[in-house]
Formats: sequence, C-alpha cells, structure tokens
Amino acid sequence: MTFQNTREFAQQLDAQDELKHYRNEFVFPQHNGKDVIYFTGNSLGLQPKRARDFVNEVMNDWATHAVEGHFYVDKPWWDYHERFAEPLSKIVGAKPAEVTVMNTLTVNLHLLMVSFYRPTKTRYKIICEEKAFPSDQYMFQSQVHFHGYDPKDAIVEIKRREGEHNIRLEDVLSKIKEVGDELALVLFGGVNYYTGQVFDMKAITQAGHNAGAIVGFDLAHAAGNIHLELHDWDVDFASWCSYKYMNSGPGNASGCFVHEKHHNSELPRFAGWWGHNKERRFKMEPDFDPVHGADGWQVSNLPILSLAPYLASVELFAEVGMDRLIKKRNQITSYLEFILHEIDAELPDAEFEIITPSNQEERGCQLSVFLHGQGRSLFDYLMKNGVITDWREPNVIRFAPVPFYCSYEDMYEFGQILKQGILLKK
Repeated sequence: MTFQNTREFAQQLDAQDELKHYRNEFVFPQHNGKDVIYFTGNSLGLQPKRARDFVNEVMNDWATHAVEGHFYVDKPWWDYHERFAEPLSKIVGAKPAEVTVMNTLTVNLHLLMVSFYRPTKTRYKIICEEKAFPSDQYMFQSQVHFHGYDPKDAIVEIKRREGEHNIRLEDVLSKIKEVGDELALVLFGGVNYYTGQVFDMKAITQAGHNAGAIVGFDLAHAAGNIHLELHDWDVDFASWCSYKYMNSGPGNASGCFVHEKHHNSELPRFAGWWGHNKERRFKMEPDFDPVHGADGWQVSNLPILSLAPYLASVELFAEVGMDRLIKKRNQITSYLEFILHEIDAELPDAEFEIITPSNQEERGCQLSVFLHGQGRSLFDYLMKNGVITDWREPNVIRFAPVPFYCSYEDMYEFGQILKQGILLKK
C-alpha cells in the first residue's frame, strides 16, 4: 500500500478498519475535551469499558453471598482462574492446561526459576539479552547469588554490536553454542522493552535445548502483541504481565506457561494450597499433591477483584483473535513509521532515528525513536498537547499504536503535533 500523510487518507484507512468499533470499548483520558492520542499501551493499556461490569459483579457477589461466593455465584471464585485457560492459550499458542494466572510477573519468574534454574558445579550459567528490563536483571543477580555464584561469571549477556541498536540472532545462537556445557538456562525477553525488537524464540529455544539447557521467556511486551506458539516452539516456561497489551489494570495479575512435558516431572517447586489437588484442596491434607498442569505452580488463592478486569479484556481478545489484531498492528505501525520518516525528511532539524527493526517479523506495535537533534523538551511538548507516550534514557521516546484502540487518524494528528513541536524549537 502507498501511504499518504493526509487526514483524508488516514480517515479512509479508519473507514476500512474492521476493528474500528473496538475503539469504543475503551475509556480514553481527555485533553481539551478530546481523546488523547495514546501511545503507552506497552506500559499500561487503556481501561476496557466492560471491566467495570466484571468488577461490579464480584462486588455484588461479595455483598450478597459473602464467603459463599466461592461456590454459589455465576462465576464461582474457587475456579475463577480456570476461565482464562482457553482464551489465554490462544493468545500465547499453548494448550489450555499449560497456562495459568497468578501473582505478578517478577514473582512468577522467581517461582518458575525454583523449578527451572537448577545449577550444578559445572552447568550454572544464564544467558540473557543486554539491557533486559531492570527487574529481570535484579532477578538474575539475586537468583545467582542465592545459589552461591558470582553474577559476573554466571550471567552472560548477549550484546549489540558496536554502532547497532539491535541484537543479531546469529550472535545469540553462537553465544549459546560457545557457553555450551556450562549453560543451565536461557531466559530472554520475547520483545526487548527498550528497542521493541522481537526475538526469534523458536530458534533460540532450539539452540538452548541443543546445548542441554532450559529455555524460558519474559513475555511482558509480547503477550497480546505478537504471534506466539509457545507449545510448538517447545519453550519450557514463560510468564507475562497482563496490564500492558492485555489491558487488565495497573500492576495486575500475571500469566504463566509451563510446557506439558514438565507436568508429570518431579521438578521442585514452592508449593501452596491453591496448587494442591483441586478435588481434595478443602480436606486440608498435610502432603502436597499438585494439580496436573500449570495450575500446579499456583501458590495462594487468587485475587478475584484483580482478575475481574483481566477476564473482561481476555473476553475482548477472544472476540477479535490475534490474527486480526496482528494484521492491523502491522499496518498501523507501518503508517506511523511512514509519518515519522516523512517528517524527518521534511524537517532537517528533526534528526531522529527509529531504532526498532523495520522488518515486521522483528517488531510488534512499538517504535522506539532516538532523538538525535531533539531532547526531553520535545517529549514534554507532546505530553502537554495530548500525546501520551513515554521517555527512556538516554534520549528515546517509545510509541505503541495498539491496534485495539488506536486509529489511523491518531497517527496523522500525532504527526502534525510532532512537526509543530520541532518547528517551535527552532
């Protein structure tokens, strides 16, 4: 398609958009009486309007049934989480028994590492990407310390080549092969939070397994954003937060994946009663008998009030499907990329660089822009003029045109605001 940087063309794309009505399913902050242009769904997704109804249902059940809400309401609390299995499995490419919801992301990664990071005297190293999200870096360091190793020796970061913004797949694969028999775990982000680069999880998983290692992924920026086939790729485990692309609300519950090949294993885990045999849970037995499947990694009973808005959003995903979301994601992200290049060519003082890969197979709906000739003042101008985006040091703005609720006219209007901000600086 040949794009045009005009309002009429953007409106034409919106008219043809089969998902355009879903914009009305979300609540937008307002700026001067208009919806903001919202680019931070990669940090916190907008609130689905139906989330309030899901939360109110739980509140009403609590009010009218109290403790009996665990069993005698339309959505009983004791198995509330089971409603996520089927829709989440489609989002991440898994079998329903391989997914569950519990805790929050870093907590879940720590709990999963109890099972999947089992270092020995000779096989103890972890491979991760350079500039992983800080929480992951802290997790790696504390896990390695806990097992008595030196992070400087045990943690191997795959670095970008000099002058490049993204990590080359061949460098990941060669490093896995090089570490070889010392490698215990490969744990990557599915999408790098800073650059928006999507990693080839299938190839990384195969390489890690060939080296005799376990392979897991932090899917914080991947779940609900990119195509995933965790089961078929033979990924051992993964976890993701639900409040970014899956719009569940700030700090909400996390999702987990454990491949079925591990369900019958004797892997150690930190146990709690919600992971115990469901049919015998309330018999209060002293010996732990795990639920078969990913639910067997649960520890405590679930925070139902938190799960309610997550379930509302998962319902939206079930209606639309990842294929349609990805189709629009590719087009609207390409349109935003086109507009950024147009402005860069039109205004010599713009001097910005898109550091996210241009190949659609290597990115989701995020474009990270390095502001060579601009600075924090341009970000502040955008925010003051109704463009909600985010800043990452040293000089990057991240834009995420989420296909559920962003419009093509948003992209055009953003371009006009961006252009004005650059001209004012002159």
